Amino acid sequence: MLTFTEIELRLERILPTVQKPGRYTGGEMNQVVKNWDTIETRMALVFPDIYDLGMSNLGLAILYDLINQRADALAERAYTPWLDMEAAMRAAGVPLYSLESKHPLRLFDIVGFSLPYESVYTNLLNALDLADIPLFSSQRGDGDPVVIAGGHACFNPEPMHAFVDAFVIGEGEEVIHDIIDAHRDWKRSGGTRSTLLRALAHIPGVYVPSLYEARYQEDGAFARLEKLTPDAPLPIGKRIVAKLPPPPTRFIVPYIETVHNRIPVEIMRGCTRGCRFCHAGMVNRPVRERQVDEIVAALDAALAATGFEEIGLLSLSSSDYTHILELVKAISERFAGKHLGVSLPSLRIESFSVDLMDALRASRRGGFTLAPEAASDRMRSIINKPVQTQQLLDTAREIYSRGWPTIKLYFMIGHPSETLEDVQAIAELCKATLAEGRKTIGNRAKVNAGVSTFVPKPHTPFQWAPCDTVEQIRAKQTLLKRELGVRNIELKWTKPEDTLLEAWLSRGDRRMSDVIYRAWQKGAKFDAWQDQFCFDIWQAAFADASLDPAFYTHRQRPLDEAFPWDHISIGVRKKYLLEEFRRSQAGELRDDCREQCFACGILPTFAGLRRENPGNEWKCPEVKSPAASHQSSVISEQLSAASQRSTGSNLQKQAL
Repeated sequence: MLTFTEIELRLERILPTVQKPGRYTGGEMNQVVKNWDTIETRMALVFPDIYDLGMSNLGLAILYDLINQRADALAERAYTPWLDMEAAMRAAGVPLYSLESKHPLRLFDIVGFSLPYESVYTNLLNALDLADIPLFSSQRGDGDPVVIAGGHACFNPEPMHAFVDAFVIGEGEEVIHDIIDAHRDWKRSGGTRSTLLRALAHIPGVYVPSLYEARYQEDGAFARLEKLTPDAPLPIGKRIVAKLPPPPTRFIVPYIETVHNRIPVEIMRGCTRGCRFCHAGMVNRPVRERQVDEIVAALDAALAATGFEEIGLLSLSSSDYTHILELVKAISERFAGKHLGVSLPSLRIESFSVDLMDALRASRRGGFTLAPEAASDRMRSIINKPVQTQQLLDTAREIYSRGWPTIKLYFMIGHPSETLEDVQAIAELCKATLAEGRKTIGNRAKVNAGVSTFVPKPHTPFQWAPCDTVEQIRAKQTLLKRELGVRNIELKWTKPEDTLLEAWLSRGDRRMSDVIYRAWQKGAKFDAWQDQFCFDIWQAAFADASLDPAFYTHRQRPLDEAFPWDHISIGVRKKYLLEEFRRSQAGELRDDCREQCFACGILPTFAGLRRENPGNEWKCPEVKSPAASHQSSVISEQLSAASQRSTGSNLQKQAL
């Protein structure tokens, strides 16, 4: 195996020959380099895609900061090299290495992968192969690093069960320390690898697949997961932090342009809206919010440490943050004159007020993104998205009137029982939004319509629903392309083949591991990149594995069918999800659960956690008083009144 010095010497010859060598050098401002020889536990944090994307991943930045605060542990980074660099590394015999110290990944004690979405699965295999780490967990010995994975895709870990030693289910800020402690104790004891895996399995929120075996029914449907050892925990409950820890502030400053060159601060975790298609909204419960002063202090420290000129206030629904208006005003006052851009990536129409628009006017941004998801009242009732068309148009009018020229509208097609009339409504709503803009700012007004295709994700009320076929998806996309091929409307959509890959991997069982492995053997990697994804490879992999891909996508699941992910408990009861699915079939809306608790199961699940963390360490999401329950209607009235004032003012100007 090459030493880190030999790797550095070979890199001197390789890097001048590849695109963006800054992806592979390390040495950035604020990286942490510790004395390798004096640290007991060494962990590599790997994002299985290119540096440009991975550097913007907040989850890895949080873990990097937390681990490196320990005196007995270190965390270093690695990313999947792009095609040219991979070819050069293989030709020169250079294994995948860490950016900080150039040590091969195989020398680390723990190699941890972030799996935020399913299309990076083949990249994980490729990274292991480049690192000369056995691909299959069953083939690793006592001298190999333990391979762990965490992230949203791990809420159904079964498709990757053969390659990952242990999955972290849920939030990682506390469990990562438990894993490091368990590994340290195991290393000191001189135990076997199986001893380590059993120790990891007894950490709450850690799932070790090798301790279980899957059973299937005669028709091929998943039946149950069986323990191979009596003490293996079942089910595996997700980890949750009682109180969000202080956000990281010493972000690494890259040498090259990345997807988001900004300071990301998570202002709120969780969501109470209950959109029935939304995986993140279900698995991230309950809601926890940071205080305004803590956020502003973190931004102050991060700006001093990095020099970034943009900040991102992150959450699943930034405008639902209780103190959002106070926060934006506090940021404007604290950093006045610094010309900072403020980004709120997720804004809900029903909680987006005129006051918030005015507070954001000082920030440098070209437009707003709003997510109506569906355009007909029927579909909104099915997906539990209670947004009125007039409410959206009033919001759009106010946005345009304040000088922002572009509104991005985010929709999904393929929701359960959707018709072409529902898709036509998307086109009509986009045109109506543009018309509001033209009335206000003329031909400068633009609408960018992003239309993805729905995938019924695990742990959501729609997990029983089938996915649209390729023919259905194409028919709907053809309609939208025809109707929205007009000036100043830009339409983006998801290829049907991309949707099917996501559906296969997110809804798969353990047999999907064979498909993933065969696809990787045939050359599949960077499946999230349109110019690299090859649908035919995956079709051939399914054929080689003797599996029918339609079995995982287009089949309506019986209500009593067991799912391959049922052993993973997100704290929300399956009974509640089924109740929501039935309400969707009846077209019944459910209120925001800050208005009323509907006993989804998340609060009693963590009753013990609340007892261990009394007072302000953890609070149930506030249930609003009846007087406050009319917030949506108040906002609608506010927007309507503002639009009337704006219309009146415009008429006066025209008269003059």
